[in-house]
Amino acid sequence: MIEGKTNRFIKPTNLYAEAKRRYQELTKIKEERQQELAKAPKGKIHIVKNNKKVQFYLRDDGSDKSGIYIHKAETAKIKTYLQKSYDEKLIKVLNSELKNLEILFKNPDSITSIIRQIYSNNPAEIKNMINPVDISDEDYIKSWMATPFKGKDLPEELPFYETSRKERVRSKSELNIANTLESFGIPYKYECPVSLKNGIVVYPDFTILNVNERKIIYWEHRGMMDDREYAKQAVFKVKQLRKNGIFLGDNLIITEETSTDPLGTDEIKEVIKKYLV
Repeated sequence: MIEGKTNRFIKPTNLYAEAKRRYQELTKIKEERQQELAKAPKGKIHIVKNNKKVQFYLRDDGSDKSGIYIHKAETAKIKTYLQKSYDEKLIKVLNSELKNLEILFKNPDSITSIIRQIYSNNPAEIKNMINPVDISDEDYIKSWMATPFKGKDLPEELPFYETSRKERVRSKSELNIANTLESFGIPYKYECPVSLKNGIVVYPDFTILNVNERKIIYWEHRGMMDDREYAKQAVFKVKQLRKNGIFLGDNLIITEETSTDPLGTDEIKEVIKKYLV
Protein backbone atom coordinates (compact mmCIF):
# COMPACT_ATOMS: atom_id res chain seq x y z
CA MET A 1 0.00 0.00 0.00
CA ILE A 2 2.68 2.51 0.96
CA GLU A 3 5.25 2.97 -1.77
CA GLY A 4 8.60 1.37 -0.96
CA LYS A 5 7.22 -0.48 2.05
CA THR A 6 6.10 -4.05 2.59
CA ASN A 7 2.37 -4.62 2.21
CA ARG A 8 1.90 -6.55 5.44
CA PHE A 9 -0.50 -6.40 8.32
CA ILE A 10 -1.32 -8.29 11.47
CA LYS A 11 -4.53 -10.19 10.94
CA PRO A 12 -7.37 -9.50 13.39
CA THR A 13 -7.72 -12.16 16.06
CA ASN A 14 -10.49 -13.40 18.32
CA LEU A 15 -7.86 -14.79 20.69
CA TYR A 16 -8.89 -12.60 23.60
CA ALA A 17 -12.62 -13.16 23.07
CA GLU A 18 -12.07 -16.93 22.98
CA ALA A 19 -9.81 -16.75 26.03
CA LYS A 20 -12.51 -14.87 27.97
CA ARG A 21 -15.12 -17.42 26.89
CA ARG A 22 -12.89 -20.27 28.05
CA TYR A 23 -12.10 -18.50 31.32
CA GLN A 24 -15.79 -18.13 32.08
CA GLU A 25 -16.48 -21.75 31.15
CA LEU A 26 -13.65 -23.14 33.29
CA THR A 27 -14.54 -20.85 36.20
CA LYS A 28 -18.12 -22.13 36.15
CA ILE A 29 -16.95 -25.75 36.14
CA LYS A 30 -14.53 -25.04 38.99
CA GLU A 31 -17.24 -23.40 41.11
CA GLU A 32 -19.63 -26.31 40.53
CA ARG A 33 -17.01 -28.87 41.55
CA GLN A 34 -15.95 -26.82 44.58
CA GLN A 35 -19.56 -26.84 45.76
CA GLU A 36 -19.62 -30.61 45.46
CA LEU A 37 -16.31 -30.92 47.31
CA ALA A 38 -17.69 -28.82 50.15
CA LYS A 39 -20.33 -31.52 50.70
CA ALA A 40 -17.88 -34.43 50.39
CA PRO A 41 -16.90 -36.44 53.49
CA LYS A 42 -13.46 -36.11 55.08
CA GLY A 43 -10.65 -38.39 54.10
CA LYS A 44 -9.06 -39.56 50.87
CA ILE A 45 -9.27 -42.76 48.95
CA HIS A 46 -6.10 -44.74 48.28
CA ILE A 47 -6.03 -47.24 45.44
CA VAL A 48 -3.81 -50.33 45.54
CA LYS A 49 -3.34 -52.44 42.43
CA ASN A 50 -2.28 -56.05 42.97
CA ASN A 51 -1.97 -58.01 39.75
CA LYS A 52 -5.42 -57.66 38.20
CA LYS A 53 -7.14 -56.74 41.45
CA VAL A 54 -7.89 -53.25 42.71
CA GLN A 55 -8.32 -52.49 46.42
CA PHE A 56 -9.54 -49.31 48.06
CA TYR A 57 -8.45 -47.83 51.39
CA LEU A 58 -9.80 -44.79 53.20
CA ARG A 59 -7.14 -42.54 54.72
CA ASP A 60 -7.95 -39.83 57.23
CA ASP A 61 -5.11 -37.47 56.33
CA GLY A 62 -1.66 -37.31 54.76
CA SER A 63 0.03 -38.98 57.74
CA ASP A 64 -2.18 -42.06 57.49
CA LYS A 65 -0.09 -44.48 55.42
CA SER A 66 -2.27 -47.53 55.69
CA GLY A 67 -5.94 -46.60 55.85
CA ILE A 68 -9.07 -48.61 56.40
CA TYR A 69 -9.97 -51.18 53.78
CA ILE A 70 -13.23 -50.47 51.91
CA HIS A 71 -15.02 -53.57 50.75
CA LYS A 72 -16.06 -53.59 47.09
CA ALA A 73 -19.64 -54.09 48.17
CA GLU A 74 -19.61 -50.51 49.49
CA THR A 75 -20.05 -49.16 45.98
CA ALA A 76 -21.68 -45.86 46.93
CA LYS A 77 -18.90 -45.05 49.39
CA ILE A 78 -16.19 -45.89 46.85
CA LYS A 79 -17.88 -43.77 44.18
CA THR A 80 -18.13 -40.83 46.58
CA TYR A 81 -14.42 -40.86 47.37
CA LEU A 82 -13.36 -41.54 43.80
CA GLN A 83 -15.44 -38.56 42.67
CA LYS A 84 -13.86 -36.45 45.38
CA SER A 85 -10.39 -37.47 44.25
CA TYR A 86 -11.25 -36.74 40.64
CA ASP A 87 -12.69 -33.30 41.45
CA GLU A 88 -9.61 -32.35 43.49
CA LYS A 89 -7.29 -33.27 40.61
CA LEU A 90 -9.57 -31.50 38.13
CA ILE A 91 -9.61 -28.27 40.13
CA LYS A 92 -5.83 -28.34 40.35
CA VAL A 93 -5.60 -28.51 36.54
CA LEU A 94 -8.30 -25.86 36.14
CA ASN A 95 -6.43 -23.51 38.48
CA SER A 96 -3.30 -23.89 36.37
CA GLU A 97 -5.22 -23.11 33.17
CA LEU A 98 -7.05 -20.16 34.75
CA LYS A 99 -3.74 -18.72 35.95
CA ASN A 100 -2.34 -18.91 32.41
CA LEU A 101 -5.41 -17.14 31.05
CA GLU A 102 -5.12 -14.43 33.71
CA ILE A 103 -1.55 -13.77 32.55
CA LEU A 104 -2.87 -13.40 29.00
CA PHE A 105 -5.49 -10.89 30.16
CA LYS A 106 -2.77 -8.64 31.57
CA ASN A 107 -2.00 -7.71 27.97
CA PRO A 108 -4.52 -5.32 26.40
CA ASP A 109 -7.06 -6.60 23.92
CA SER A 110 -5.94 -3.83 21.58
CA ILE A 111 -2.35 -5.08 21.22
CA THR A 112 -2.71 -5.03 17.41
CA SER A 113 -3.88 -1.44 17.59
CA ILE A 114 -0.91 -0.53 19.79
CA ILE A 115 1.50 -2.12 17.30
CA ARG A 116 -0.09 -0.16 14.48
CA GLN A 117 0.19 3.12 16.39
CA ILE A 118 3.95 2.63 16.92
CA TYR A 119 4.20 3.67 13.27
CA SER A 120 1.12 5.79 12.73
CA ASN A 121 1.66 8.13 15.70
CA ASN A 122 4.75 9.53 13.99
CA PRO A 123 4.79 12.62 11.77
CA ALA A 124 5.03 12.10 8.02
CA GLU A 125 8.78 12.81 7.76
CA ILE A 126 9.49 10.02 10.26
CA LYS A 127 7.00 7.59 8.69
CA ASN A 128 8.85 7.96 5.40
CA MET A 129 11.96 6.47 6.99
CA ILE A 130 10.25 3.46 8.60
CA ASN A 131 9.21 0.15 7.04
CA PRO A 132 6.38 -0.92 9.38
CA VAL A 133 4.91 -4.34 10.04
CA ASP A 134 1.46 -2.77 10.24
CA ILE A 135 -0.16 0.65 10.20
CA SER A 136 -3.35 2.16 11.54
CA ASP A 137 -6.64 1.81 9.70
CA GLU A 138 -6.58 5.54 9.02
CA ASP A 139 -3.15 5.40 7.39
CA TYR A 140 -4.09 2.29 5.43
CA ILE A 141 -7.26 3.90 4.07
CA LYS A 142 -5.43 7.11 3.26
CA SER A 143 -2.72 5.23 1.35
CA TRP A 144 -5.25 3.05 -0.50
CA MET A 145 -7.43 5.98 -1.49
CA ALA A 146 -4.39 8.00 -2.63
CA THR A 147 -3.29 5.38 -5.16
CA PRO A 148 -4.22 6.97 -8.51
CA PHE A 149 -6.26 5.21 -11.19
CA LYS A 150 -8.08 6.12 -14.39
CA GLY A 151 -11.67 5.01 -14.62
CA LYS A 152 -13.85 4.64 -17.67
CA ASP A 153 -14.99 7.72 -19.50
CA LEU A 154 -18.66 8.54 -19.03
CA PRO A 155 -20.54 9.64 -22.14
CA GLU A 156 -21.86 13.18 -21.81
CA GLU A 157 -25.33 12.13 -22.91
CA LEU A 158 -25.83 10.04 -19.78
CA PRO A 159 -28.06 11.52 -17.08
CA PHE A 160 -26.02 13.48 -14.52
CA TYR A 161 -25.73 11.67 -11.18
CA GLU A 162 -23.19 13.06 -8.70
CA THR A 163 -22.32 11.34 -5.42
CA SER A 164 -21.76 13.03 -2.08
CA ARG A 165 -18.03 12.78 -2.93
CA LYS A 166 -18.65 14.80 -6.12
CA GLU A 167 -18.07 11.79 -8.38
CA ARG A 168 -20.15 11.21 -11.44
CA VAL A 169 -21.74 7.75 -11.79
CA ARG A 170 -23.82 6.10 -14.45
CA SER A 171 -27.14 5.44 -12.76
CA LYS A 172 -29.39 6.33 -9.87
CA SER A 173 -28.79 2.92 -8.28
CA GLU A 174 -25.02 3.37 -8.45
CA LEU A 175 -25.54 6.80 -6.89
CA ASN A 176 -27.44 5.19 -4.02
CA ILE A 177 -24.79 2.49 -3.58
CA ALA A 178 -21.97 5.06 -3.54
CA ASN A 179 -23.70 7.37 -1.09
CA THR A 180 -24.69 4.49 1.21
CA LEU A 181 -21.12 3.17 1.24
CA GLU A 182 -19.95 6.66 2.13
CA SER A 183 -22.54 6.97 4.90
CA PHE A 184 -21.22 3.73 6.42
CA GLY A 185 -17.66 5.04 6.21
CA ILE A 186 -16.61 2.27 3.83
CA PRO A 187 -13.73 3.21 1.48
CA TYR A 188 -14.46 2.58 -2.20
CA LYS A 189 -13.30 3.45 -5.71
CA TYR A 190 -15.69 3.82 -8.62
CA GLU A 191 -14.87 1.95 -11.83
CA CYS A 192 -11.27 1.30 -10.85
CA PRO A 193 -9.62 -0.89 -13.55
CA VAL A 194 -8.63 -4.49 -12.86
CA SER A 195 -6.17 -6.22 -15.21
CA LEU A 196 -7.01 -9.90 -15.62
CA LYS A 197 -4.62 -12.73 -16.43
CA ASN A 198 -5.72 -12.93 -20.06
CA GLY A 199 -4.92 -9.26 -20.63
CA ILE A 200 -8.53 -8.10 -20.44
CA VAL A 201 -9.13 -4.99 -18.36
CA VAL A 202 -12.48 -4.82 -16.56
CA TYR A 203 -13.99 -2.01 -14.54
CA PRO A 204 -15.98 -3.31 -11.56
CA ASP A 205 -18.60 -0.79 -10.55
CA PHE A 206 -17.14 -0.50 -7.05
CA THR A 207 -13.80 -1.62 -5.65
CA ILE A 208 -14.23 -1.69 -1.88
CA LEU A 209 -11.70 -1.93 0.92
CA ASN A 210 -12.56 -4.22 3.81
CA VAL A 211 -10.45 -2.37 6.35
CA ASN A 212 -10.52 -4.98 9.14
CA GLU A 213 -9.20 -7.74 6.88
CA ARG A 214 -7.28 -5.45 4.52
CA LYS A 215 -9.10 -7.19 1.70
CA ILE A 216 -10.43 -5.94 -1.64
CA ILE A 217 -14.07 -6.70 -2.49
CA TYR A 218 -15.71 -5.92 -5.81
CA TRP A 219 -19.35 -4.89 -6.18
CA GLU A 220 -21.03 -5.32 -9.53
CA HIS A 221 -24.46 -3.79 -9.95
CA ARG A 222 -26.31 -5.15 -12.97
CA GLY A 223 -28.89 -2.50 -13.63
CA MET A 224 -30.60 -3.53 -16.87
CA MET A 225 -31.07 -7.27 -16.61
CA ASP A 226 -34.18 -7.14 -18.80
CA ASP A 227 -31.98 -5.96 -21.69
CA ARG A 228 -30.70 -9.07 -23.51
CA GLU A 229 -27.40 -7.61 -24.75
CA TYR A 230 -26.66 -5.97 -21.38
CA ALA A 231 -27.37 -9.25 -19.54
CA LYS A 232 -25.07 -11.11 -21.96
CA GLN A 233 -22.18 -8.71 -21.27
CA ALA A 234 -22.85 -8.82 -17.52
CA VAL A 235 -22.60 -12.62 -17.48
CA PHE A 236 -19.38 -12.50 -19.53
CA LYS A 237 -17.85 -10.00 -17.12
CA VAL A 238 -18.62 -12.10 -14.05
CA LYS A 239 -17.22 -15.22 -15.73
CA GLN A 240 -13.97 -13.37 -16.44
CA LEU A 241 -13.76 -12.28 -12.83
CA ARG A 242 -14.34 -15.84 -11.62
CA LYS A 243 -11.51 -17.13 -13.83
CA ASN A 244 -9.26 -14.69 -12.01
CA GLY A 245 -10.11 -15.76 -8.48
CA ILE A 246 -12.90 -13.28 -7.87
CA PHE A 247 -15.84 -15.30 -6.58
CA LEU A 248 -19.36 -14.39 -5.59
CA GLY A 249 -19.78 -14.54 -1.80
CA ASP A 250 -16.05 -14.22 -1.19
CA ASN A 251 -14.63 -11.12 -2.81
CA LEU A 252 -17.50 -10.31 -5.16
CA ILE A 253 -20.93 -8.81 -4.48
CA ILE A 254 -23.62 -8.73 -7.17
CA THR A 255 -26.86 -6.80 -7.09
CA GLU A 256 -29.39 -6.73 -9.90
CA GLU A 257 -32.46 -4.87 -11.04
CA THR A 258 -34.81 -4.52 -13.99
CA SER A 259 -36.92 -1.64 -15.21
CA THR A 260 -39.87 -3.00 -13.23
CA ASP A 261 -37.98 -4.17 -10.15
CA PRO A 262 -35.43 -1.49 -9.12
CA LEU A 263 -32.80 -1.82 -6.42
CA GLY A 264 -33.99 -0.22 -3.18
CA THR A 265 -31.96 1.63 -0.58
CA ASP A 266 -32.97 -0.89 2.09
CA GLU A 267 -31.57 -3.69 -0.09
CA ILE A 268 -28.29 -1.82 -0.43
CA LYS A 269 -28.05 -1.42 3.35
CA GLU A 270 -28.80 -5.11 3.88
CA VAL A 271 -25.99 -6.08 1.49
CA ILE A 272 -23.55 -3.72 3.21
CA LYS A 273 -24.43 -5.01 6.67
CA LYS A 274 -24.15 -8.61 5.50
CA TYR A 275 -20.83 -8.42 3.68
CA LEU A 276 -19.02 -5.21 4.59
CA VAL A 277 -19.84 -4.17 8.16
